[in-house]
Amino acid sequence: MLAEFDLIRRYLMPSQKLNAKDGVALGGGDDAALLVPQANHQLAVSVDTSVVDVHFPHDAPAFAVGHRALAVALSDLAAMGADPRWCFMALTLDQRTFFDDAAIHAWIKGFADGFHSLCQHQSTTLAGGDVTSGALSIGVTVMGEVLKGRALTRAGARPGDMIAVTGALGGGAGGLALWQRGERDLKHPLLRRYLLPEPRLAAGVVLRDLATAAMDISDGLLADLAHLRAASKVGATIDVESLPLAETLIESLGLEEARNAALSGGDDYELLVTLAPENVVNAQRDLRKQGLALTVIGQCSETLGVEGIAPYSKAGWQHFNEGTP
Repeated sequence: MLAEFDLIRRYLMPSQKLNAKDGVALGGGDDAALLVPQANHQLAVSVDTSVVDVHFPHDAPAFAVGHRALAVALSDLAAMGADPRWCFMALTLDQRTFFDDAAIHAWIKGFADGFHSLCQHQSTTLAGGDVTSGALSIGVTVMGEVLKGRALTRAGARPGDMIAVTGALGGGAGGLALWQRGERDLKHPLLRRYLLPEPRLAAGVVLRDLATAAMDISDGLLADLAHLRAASKVGATIDVESLPLAETLIESLGLEEARNAALSGGDDYELLVTLAPENVVNAQRDLRKQGLALTVIGQCSETLGVEGIAPYSKAGWQHFNEGTP
């Protein structure tokens, strides 16, 4: 098998011609990277860990595992309205998963192709990382930039603000359900939403000047809305019938389970935002130019708690919680 540094050089950090626009004064190969942020900007930094059979199936395609590991981390930058710049990867690789060196090489190549393809698409530079042996997991740290004072946070929502979501919901949970039933065609829209999510980075940049608060939907709409409400100290009223449901979700799960997936399923990586009513039309217009919908699903209130969801009160994803899927 390849030694650690040979593996890194061949697949994860192939020779890169970095220049000033990459903002990397010293990249992979030294003890640490040296990065050059733009003047008058703040760094938005987030870390995300993907663990086999917790966040992705052990038999998922390697390309999808690489793409997904970076996508879910970049989604946090999207929620802040930050422009992505750099990422770091810590790959823990379980050699026992593979039968021979050829299988290991094929998996790592596919994984690296998925990761680097999204890096290129989202103008993100892989600036360093680490490889070790153990249970398969991927830790990804992402760094983005935003002008001082312009980052979106969870704490700006006000009573009277409208609550909206980008794209469609429930696709992550619907795709997982299909995978568990044996579906393997990644052209299926629900499987793509589960295994190949698209971080809404361009939408975050548009919304940072229009929204009052934002976060990404990773643990389920209700769970993540609870985080936003707690930070902003507001309540909410949700219109369940207005939820935008992912393509083919109703056909796959039925209407009631589709709504449950949208509210509590998680793994959607859409943006949950609050906006002053007068900003909704402009936000919808600007996102429509990206081919992305923005759907109003409720309104913030002064009364703490959430109204309108009584039949759908199932909690979202929580780590270390017995019974969590």
